[in-house]
Amino acid sequence: MEGMPERHPRGIYTLFFTEMWERLSYYGMRALLVLFMVDSVARGGLGFSDEVATAIYGLYTAGVYLAALPGGWIADRLLGGQRAVWAGGCLIAAGHFTLAVPRVSFFFVGLLLVVLGTGLLKPNISTLVGQLYPEGGARRDSGFTLFYMGINLGAALGPLICSALGEKLNWHYGFAAAGVGMIAGLIQFRLTRHHLGTAGLVVPHHPGSPWKAWLGLGIGLSLLLGLTVLSLMGVVTLNPVRLAQRTTAVIVGLAVAYFLWAFLFAGLEHVQKGRLAVIAILFLAAALFWSGYEQAGSSLNLFAERYTDRKINGFEIPAGWFQSLPAVFVILLAPVVATVWLRLARQGRNPSLVVKLAWGLLLLAAGFFVLIFGAKRALANGTVWPTWLCFTYLLHVVGELLLSPVGLSSVTKLAPARLAGQMMGVWFLAAALGNLLAGLLAGQVSGTNAAGMPAQFLHVTLIAGGAGLVLLLCSRPVRRLMGGVT
Repeated sequence: MEGMPERHPRGIYTLFFTEMWERLSYYGMRALLVLFMVDSVARGGLGFSDEVATAIYGLYTAGVYLAALPGGWIADRLLGGQRAVWAGGCLIAAGHFTLAVPRVSFFFVGLLLVVLGTGLLKPNISTLVGQLYPEGGARRDSGFTLFYMGINLGAALGPLICSALGEKLNWHYGFAAAGVGMIAGLIQFRLTRHHLGTAGLVVPHHPGSPWKAWLGLGIGLSLLLGLTVLSLMGVVTLNPVRLAQRTTAVIVGLAVAYFLWAFLFAGLEHVQKGRLAVIAILFLAAALFWSGYEQAGSSLNLFAERYTDRKINGFEIPAGWFQSLPAVFVILLAPVVATVWLRLARQGRNPSLVVKLAWGLLLLAAGFFVLIFGAKRALANGTVWPTWLCFTYLLHVVGELLLSPVGLSSVTKLAPARLAGQMMGVWFLAAALGNLLAGLLAGQVSGTNAAGMPAQFLHVTLIAGGAGLVLLLCSRPVRRLMGGVT
């Protein structure tokens, strides 16, 4: 009927449920990861120190973002989006089931498989969503909103299922449950993928022979396999903390080198250089934000296990259940935040990009400010009420809703057309850097360093809050650098 809104393509529901199951498996396993590594060998854990466990956690979560770069390239050059999603899901499932085997060597192989699989699936399933709406516009925005809800539904359910099994019964049952979740997603994708039509089936033509791309992929995988085998045999010894520190330095070096090249040698005009400077600010703000926010799975997860009173009527809530809170808050608050932006825009009062970034960092700082007092009370009394963590997560999620979608959208608007793909790679680098820093910082506020929790949380508060205030003060000159982009 005329005037009725157009229905979404059926394929969006295929992608919605595939992503929901994948996020269920990812966040379900993530909720167990650090807790499993620090648990004693006698209780089925790995017996790692907090510093080592959180460094491994940082490397793993950073690896997921870094793997998205070659994952997108493989889909563009070799497999196409649909095959990349399928292959990625298979690798993820294999990784979770490998983690379910109670051996240390299988643990590291499982993590590697999940990283590789997520790198294939995650960027390409989002690309498929966009290809279902070639006309763009409001219907496409609505489709991505629906897809985003699938992400958070899976992220909310995963920790509830996997933590209940892993913490109450056996850690490896939790990892296996994550694998079952991914298998469910794969079955659903296989049965309904015909609704996607030709989206992601055709591999775009690129200059050069395909065999060169396959050869490059084979060499890269062979090197990775060789390093993995040598590490498992003990020929090459990798210290997780030092590896995380060196990887952090490499990412910072790559980012600095890239921005210098782009400013000096990319042939950009004056306005484009101004916008590039804003992207550099976005990079720093995002890395700083994720270095605090992504401690949810490490230091805050350990805080939930060791310092939070989780007993209700004789039942002890699994510590991993707190990992569902951010996703639940996103589901509840995302429509509210979107409505506020629309109302402010109609009134001509919509805050600028920099102001939103600043408030995102200030809310991150406010969350850690709450934890300063929660940590002091926990150290004095043994445990504290769950409200301390709940309020921290609430503040962090509102900050994420201010920073993350706005930052991603702004990168696509500010980037010079011929550097657009590279700039998205820079955004992934910022997330990877933040996750690495989160793992390293978490190792300094737990275990033998538990007494220093309040001081470390204060440092995060001061750095994030100070950066937010600087951005607020510089909002007008930075806005002028954007060259009319809003």
